[in-house]
Formats: sequence, structure tokens, C-alpha cells
Amino acid sequence: MNINVLRNLSYGVYAVTTLDGERPTGCIANSAMQITSTPATIAVSINHDNFTNECIEKSGRLAVSILSEKTDPSIIGTFGYHSGKDIDKFEKMDYEMIDGLPIIKDSCGYIVCKVVDKFETATHTIFLGEIVDGDVLQDENPMTYAYYHKVIKGSSPKNAPTYIPEEQEVVAEETVPEEKASIKQYVCTVCGYIYDGDEVPEDYKCPICGVGKDKFKEVTE
Repeated sequence: MNINVLRNLSYGVYAVTTLDGERPTGCIANSAMQITSTPATIAVSINHDNFTNECIEKSGRLAVSILSEKTDPSIIGTFGYHSGKDIDKFEKMDYEMIDGLPIIKDSCGYIVCKVVDKFETATHTIFLGEIVDGDVLQDENPMTYAYYHKVIKGSSPKNAPTYIPEEQEVVAEETVPEEKASIKQYVCTVCGYIYDGDEVPEDYKCPICGVGKDKFKEVTE
């Protein structure tokens, strides 16, 4: 099976936030959808291994900040490739508290929910949230996973529902112009970002997760 066909399903990129006691925390998710209109309810899938999962479980509340194509990619790095157990993800984040939950300002809009039910799978919890508030913050195109993968050149965190291990990826055959084929590529071993160039500069920082040159490896055939 060509597992890459799953990338043709429609996904967004969201910062799902909640509280660890009184401290804001959250993670990146790309599986969130509206499932009913009255009452307005959404479903959000969060990996069992994510600290955010247990925080949502304890607080009974969650918020979804809908990231846009112009959202700073470092937000995805902060929320997608670090654990809230280890760092304060909001320490340098521009956010505001709405209905008691943290909302990322650099986003299209937000949805605030109270958890009304949940379903367990082998690896993820699907939280059902009844919407109690929401608003549009910016008139921008919402970021899709396809955009994140093809334009920003990032990959899913390993806990994301759409994560595809590198060894399972199937690369489609295509004709590459000779001048482009000569350009080297380096992949970030933390988040999957691709750097195009002869060599990664010594002072280079990954625009998604912020790691340095030592975390990049050359892409080979």
C-alpha cells in the first residue's frame, strides 16, 4: 500500500491548548473537525503520550487556535516538538486568555470548548468538545497539512495521527530538472524541515523547531 495516499485527506494545523493547573500548555494537532451543529460540537484527536492529553482530561476543557499560512512556523516547532512537561511553551508566546483558556494570537481564529465526551483508540483519545466561544482573529487562509508539508517543508510530529515513519514513505517518480538536481538538500532530524543549499550555514537555526546545523543531515538517494 502507498501510505502517502492518506495525505490527500483534508487536515488543518491547530494549536490545541488547555491548562496544567493554572499554567497554560498545549500541543499541535491536525485532526480536528466539527461533528454537530446544535449544539455546536467538534472532535479533536490527541495522542496518549502527549502531556496535553492528560491536562485536557483533568481540566475538562480545551481550545483550538486555527493556524494560518502566515503563522510563524516556530509556533509549530514550540508546540509540536517539545513537551509541556519540560518547558513552558507560552513563556515567549503572544497569547491571551479567553474564557479561562490560552489562545494563540498569531492564528486565523479560535474555538473554546468544554469536553462532553471522549473515545479511546489504541494510540489516541478523541475528545468531543461542545463549543462555548469562538471568533475570527485574522482574514488569512487557514494552514492545511498539505501546505505545511509542501510549502513550509515540515513533517508531522511522531505523536500526530498523520505521522508516517520515514522508512514507510513512498516517493513518487518524477523528472527533476538537471540544474535543480545538483542542489543539495539537508533534513532536520528533529522536525523534518528541508534546507536547500550546498551546505547548512554554521549559525543556521531551523525555522520550525529552532535546532542548529548539527541536527541536519544530507538527503541522499
